[in-house]
Amino acid sequence: MIEILALHAFDDNYIWLLRAGGHVAVVDPGDAAPVLRHLEASGDRLCAILATHHHGDHVGGLAELVARFPVPVFGPLREDIPGVTQALAGGERIELPQIGTEFEIIDVPGHTRGHIAYYGPSLGDDGALFCGDTLFGAGCGRLFEGTPAQMHASLARLAALPAATLVYCAHEYTQSNLRFAVAVEPGSIAVQRRSEEVAAERAAGRATIPTRIRTELETNPFLRWDVPAVRAAAASRLGHVPADAVETFAAIREWKNRF
Repeated sequence: MIEILALHAFDDNYIWLLRAGGHVAVVDPGDAAPVLRHLEASGDRLCAILATHHHGDHVGGLAELVARFPVPVFGPLREDIPGVTQALAGGERIELPQIGTEFEIIDVPGHTRGHIAYYGPSLGDDGALFCGDTLFGAGCGRLFEGTPAQMHASLARLAALPAATLVYCAHEYTQSNLRFAVAVEPGSIAVQRRSEEVAAERAAGRATIPTRIRTELETNPFLRWDVPAVRAAAASRLGHVPADAVETFAAIREWKNRF
C-alpha cells in the first residue's frame, strides 16, 4: 500500500511524500529540512525526487538531498534545474519500482514555460495528480512565463482527467481562492457551500488538499470558462463579451491578479 504524506514547508507549501515498503519518493522539495527530518525519524530511504518546475520553493532543497542521497531526479526538460537526471517533456511514462507505481507526465506550461505534472492513474482507488502550481484548490497559478492560451490548454488537460482523481497541489491557497470564486460566481450554491466548508476546515487547523477534479470543475472559476456566470463576470471586466474560452480565462486570471 502506498501512503501519500504531506510535509509542511515555508508559509503554505506542501512537499508530498509517496511512501511504501520503507522507501519514499518526494515531490517538489523546496526545503530539504522537512524531508531529512522525516527520513531520520522514520528510517525510510529516499528513492526518487520529482520536480514540477524550477521555482525555488519547489526545488530549493534538491541539491542538499541529492548530495546525501544520489537518487534519480525527474524534472521538466524545458527548464534549467541543476541535479535533474531524467528530463521530461510530457507524454512519457515513468516508473518508481521501489514505490510500486507509475506516472504519466503531462505538459502544463503557463505558470512557467516547462511546468509538468505527474498523474498516477493507479495510485489509490481513484488516481492521484501532483500538479505543482498549475491547478490549486479553487484556483490556478499566476502566469509568470506562459500565456493565457497555454495555461488554458494546460488546465483543460487536467480537467479532462477522471473526475474522482485526487489533486495534490503544492500550496494551501484554497480559502483565499474561494473568496475570489464567490466574487466571480456570487449566485453559486456549490461555491458558497465549499467556501463555508473550507473555512471550517482551516479554523480547525486542517488541510484542504487534496481536492478532486470533480470539486474543481464545480467550484473553480479557472476551469469554468464556459459557464454563463463566469463568462458574464469576464465580460464585466472586459467591457465586452469574451470572444472565446481563452479570453474568458484571461480576464478572470487578470482580475484575480488584482483581487
